[in-house]
Amino acid sequence: MPELQNSFAALRQFSRRRRAVEVCELCSQELGPRHTHLLELGKYKLVCSCEACALLFSTQKNSRYKRVPQRIQMLRDFRMSDAEWEGLLVPINMAFFFKSSLHSSVTALYPSPAGATESLLTLDAWSDIVRQNPVLNEMVPDVEALLVNRIAPAHGTGGDEYYLLPIDECFRLVGLIRSNWRGFSGGTEVWQEIAKFFTQLKERATVLPREHYA
Repeated sequence: MPELQNSFAALRQFSRRRRAVEVCELCSQELGPRHTHLLELGKYKLVCSCEACALLFSTQKNSRYKRVPQRIQMLRDFRMSDAEWEGLLVPINMAFFFKSSLHSSVTALYPSPAGATESLLTLDAWSDIVRQNPVLNEMVPDVEALLVNRIAPAHGTGGDEYYLLPIDECFRLVGLIRSNWRGFSGGTEVWQEIAKFFTQLKERATVLPREHYA
């Protein structure tokens, strides 16, 4: 859908953006390195915000902004077989999935040297995964995502990782890969940065045992 592609373009712009000093895009107040983001629903555009503006604009009736939450949960013993993963038609071993309230669908995106790329996703395949992992019913539409990292098993260096996390973290990963990718295989630096991203993500995450979300 053209309008959805335009929305992804807005998110890709966010993942590429670099500023010496971040400011609130609603009132111009200077912000710290970690700050609140709002999602502009009509455009799927992420907006940097101070706390005051986030509270004001995200709580208005019929607001065009939705506040991006900050919880990061690592889902231990998440159930997804290799066959189910292959059924999602994602060409690499990393992707994130989020519910679009505007289009009443689940969107699958994977990071690439060109930015976030959409993968076709059947609702039946997603429904099967949700049935095995009911925590996905709690995923806030538009602003939270399931991030799947199957890179480590593919390289023989660890196990799968599954996170329920804010959508801005996903696009931070997209920007990291885009800016560090070199050549055909990416180069040593990009894989080091990816490993660093997931190490830091794990440190910030609350580990959710399966009995707490199944």
